[in-house]
Amino acid sequence: MSRASIVLLALPLLASCALGPDFTRPDVDTPDAWRQPAGTGESIATLDWWMVFDDPVLQELIETALAENRDVRIAAARVDEAAAVLGFTRADQFPSFRYDASGGRAKTSDAIEGVPGTTANQYQAEATVFWEIDLWGRLRRSTESARAQLLATEASQHGVIISLVANIAQLYFTLSDLDDRLAISKRTLKSRGAATDLIDSRFKGGIVGELDLHQAEIEEAGAAAAVPAFERQIVQVETALAVLLGRPPAAIPRGRPLDPARLAATIPAGLPSDLLSRRPDLIAAQENAHAQMARIGVAEALRLPTLSLTAAGGLASTDIDDFTDSDAEFWSVGGSLFGPIFEFGKNKRRVEIERARTEQAVLQYESAVLSAFSDVENALAAVNTYAVEYTERGRQVEAARAAARLSRARYDGGVTNYLEVLDIERSLFSAELAASEALQNRYVALVQLYLALGGGWTP
Repeated sequence: MSRASIVLLALPLLASCALGPDFTRPDVDTPDAWRQPAGTGESIATLDWWMVFDDPVLQELIETALAENRDVRIAAARVDEAAAVLGFTRADQFPSFRYDASGGRAKTSDAIEGVPGTTANQYQAEATVFWEIDLWGRLRRSTESARAQLLATEASQHGVIISLVANIAQLYFTLSDLDDRLAISKRTLKSRGAATDLIDSRFKGGIVGELDLHQAEIEEAGAAAAVPAFERQIVQVETALAVLLGRPPAAIPRGRPLDPARLAATIPAGLPSDLLSRRPDLIAAQENAHAQMARIGVAEALRLPTLSLTAAGGLASTDIDDFTDSDAEFWSVGGSLFGPIFEFGKNKRRVEIERARTEQAVLQYESAVLSAFSDVENALAAVNTYAVEYTERGRQVEAARAAARLSRARYDGGVTNYLEVLDIERSLFSAELAASEALQNRYVALVQLYLALGGGWTP
């Protein structure tokens, strides 16, 4: 075997090592169970969003947003960019093949002593091969970093998607609640308007005093003011939804009304450790740390020599007719070895920079994990407590309705004054609004738990 063959066979062995640390997922303290009560069984996060949000209109809105929302499309373009960067970076590990062809006519100077002037043609065509041997794994670490960055970008895209789904669901449920509160306000306004008309007729008949009339007018005006307030909020929420849908402001269709019977008493949340492999933001933080750790190897490799091989071959002639003759052939093979000698600590500082950045990335991952656990605990607490709150608000509404009927009868019978009637009816109005909002909060809490658990996509 020739020396050249031996060298070529030995190159894969020389390039088998890669400087820098290999990545492993940072260890984090993971609780064995959730602090807040949660249902048993498979986590709700394993369900697709269309199974969790069982409303055809809402499902259609989400599908429209996934197709038209600008943030989703930007996230998809970022994935395409990261994939292209990976392909671009990985190509450096392989030989580079190039070609060059030239032709021309030139005359040398007659004024140079001892060199007669001549006029001649020159034609040349050659192919070259350049290959940097990845002795220390710099190119492989660069590819590893780009691949991890691609995975982080894909996870971020998934995060954008489930955040969009959650935002649309929350706004949709808020819109349903505002519809309910607007209906309560209109119903209350109608009732108070009728009461004002009755009090006015009694005042004109001398049965009640002027104070009762003004008190009735005050309460009627309060209910009347609530109507445009809720109408304004409805327009604002519809506008926000239209933006998420990627459309100009427009009316939003309604589907199923909010119904407590559609909500389970307890929601299964799975194990805390499941979050590490399911939540997109945690996966993105993990892969960002991976990408950054690989750059340590790149920085360490830059402190060592670089070996490159070059080969060229082609044809050259002064006469186009002789261009294909064997005498026109030429070739060359060579190698180069170069590296730093002394740069006042610049290369060492480069490694220190990447190590410090890696430490930051790992700490950011650990911080994201802690925030994720907090998100789930808060969402579970919201799911549990809003369920209790809604039940109590319902009891409050029933009691207020019974008290309103009784106080009205007492007033008509002359047993009490109108102030008692107004006070109880005011309490009834507030209780009905609060009950509607509590039901909306139950739905929103479910959305927040689903989002906190990383639901809506398959890792």
